[in-house]
Amino acid sequence: MPSRALAPQKVLFLDRDGVINVNHGYVHKAEDCEFIDGIFELCRKAKQKGYLIVIVTNQSGIARDYYSEETFLAFSRWLENTFWRKGIKIAHTFYCPHYPNVDSDFSKKYGRKCTCRKPGTGMLFKAKHYYDLDFSRSLMVGDSLSDIACARKAGVKKSVLFRSDSIQYGSMFNGPRPNRPRLMRPGKKPYFRASSLKAIQQLL
Repeated sequence: MPSRALAPQKVLFLDRDGVINVNHGYVHKAEDCEFIDGIFELCRKAKQKGYLIVIVTNQSGIARDYYSEETFLAFSRWLENTFWRKGIKIAHTFYCPHYPNVDSDFSKKYGRKCTCRKPGTGMLFKAKHYYDLDFSRSLMVGDSLSDIACARKAGVKKSVLFRSDSIQYGSMFNGPRPNRPRLMRPGKKPYFRASSLKAIQQLL
């Protein structure tokens, strides 16, 4: 287990597919990984501000037998090394390999309900146990409402629903609206919405 800091640390939680890399669907090979614009800059800013950077990702592709857990771990090492070469340390990648609605011989190990699959909070509290984190000073960035719900249930202070303006997603504002802000809090929603990773830096 990693050594603990003298005081609880603030953390930037990042979903993977759709935040770090374009979600082409069950990405598990380096050659299929397309980084989203602004992710390295966001992480550098977080590092400068004293945030620990932790990836929390649902990986039902393992339970569905699209790729093995070993393949996922190898890809995760490559991903973390790519950040490291850019001067960014990913403290940890927590993942959920489970999925409750699969039916195959392979799924006997992974095909079950669990507490780690977002919106469950298992991965976040596991990270808190490992690193003595202060959720009241922390931030979650995800591309799904399940990420937002996970952060809220765990008590993470700020969360951002990120939807890129790129062709992979279309506009989060339902059509081109160049005058709309890249970061906004819609109505009384308890989270922010962003169409640019660069804009999220102001929340750190």
